[in-house]
Amino acid sequence: MTDLELAELAARQAGELLLERFGGPASGVAAKSSSTDLVSDADRAAEAAILELLAAERPDDAILGEEGTAATGTSGRRWVVDPLDGTTNYLYGYPAWSVSVALEDPGGLLAGVVHDAPRRETFRAERAGGAALNGRSIGVRLHDDLATALIATGFGYAPERRAAQAEALQAILPRVRDLRRAGSAALDLAWVAAGRLDGYYERGLKAWDWAAGRLIVLEAGGVVEALDGEPAGLVAASPELLPDLSRLVAAAERGGADGAAGGAT
Repeated sequence: MTDLELAELAARQAGELLLERFGGPASGVAAKSSSTDLVSDADRAAEAAILELLAAERPDDAILGEEGTAATGTSGRRWVVDPLDGTTNYLYGYPAWSVSVALEDPGGLLAGVVHDAPRRETFRAERAGGAALNGRSIGVRLHDDLATALIATGFGYAPERRAAQAEALQAILPRVRDLRRAGSAALDLAWVAAGRLDGYYERGLKAWDWAAGRLIVLEAGGVVEALDGEPAGLVAASPELLPDLSRLVAAAERGGADGAAGGAT
């Protein structure tokens, strides 16, 4: 089994486990970084299923999982796993969540899968191998006009972070076609790769949020750029759109509407 096949198998198995519980009573729900940042038994069970498979098939690789797994390895490779990206959506019965499995080596991201179980859609990519959705090649939308671009974003959990993001939104929203907020960073990136969105930006992400989605965007012909400053963040879009989107986000974060008006072209 190739690394990409293993990543897809792990993501699909976790997705099936999650679907079996989706819409049913939640158990083991607890808060993480804040009262709005949740984890449940479903997250834990999905991560355990992925880790069991990876440990059996690639015992020498390291593993980093969102729900606390940090296994060391000897191969120089590391699996980065988000067993349920969009936990709040999942717990509310809102069908916008995914499983993200990525593999990195000393050369960077090697393989990545984002599995949208509710829609039965699997996005996958491998380094220098292109990106695909359910086996069909995908590519970013070649759009270069920020004013008519459909952009996705996400919000943090801390009140002060949300307040800053809301202020930036006031500067960004009037300068794009519209904004979307689905609640799964991995899906947002996959949808940029598939041309369903023109771009995406967000702060406060962790490696497991973006690892697989980032590779899928890159292999679909897109560009991903880190946002300066803390907390960590990124911008993703086509090569033609990314410079303007990146400038707009940076200016909006610096100075609200006035800063964005002078910073974007």
